[in-house]
Amino acid sequence: MSESRDTAQADETAAWLPYGIATVKVIFMIAVFRYFATPFTDDMFGEELLPLPTWEWTAFSITPGLLIWLARRPVDWATLSTERTILRIALTFYFLYALAFSLFKGGWILWLAAAAALAGHLGILYLDGRRSAHGE
Repeated sequence: MSESRDTAQADETAAWLPYGIATVKVIFMIAVFRYFATPFTDDMFGEELLPLPTWEWTAFSITPGLLIWLARRPVDWATLSTERTILRIALTFYFLYALAFSLFKGGWILWLAAAAALAGHLGILYLDGRRSAHGE
């Protein structure tokens, strides 16, 4: 009886996964808004009321990688198959911003954001490769 319960639990996706996906999407929308808020305030009010993102960008960059790490079970990873495009878009956006501004503006904290985004991309590649190696 315990064997059937163990296999049933192994085939079920994590109950938190939809909430994790929604969290990553909301944080991505906040990041896009945050990115465009600086030029908007400069255009509308003549001065930058919000400086360009720094430490919060690192926090934004960590969230997709955290979701990827938590959803590394094959069942959970299969559930994320429809969401991988948005994860890749978010990670690329975080990486390009962090890399550009760490190189040209000297924001050392943004190197952490670039590393987190790159780690997220590598996590996707690894889990996709692992899944294809198992023939799924």
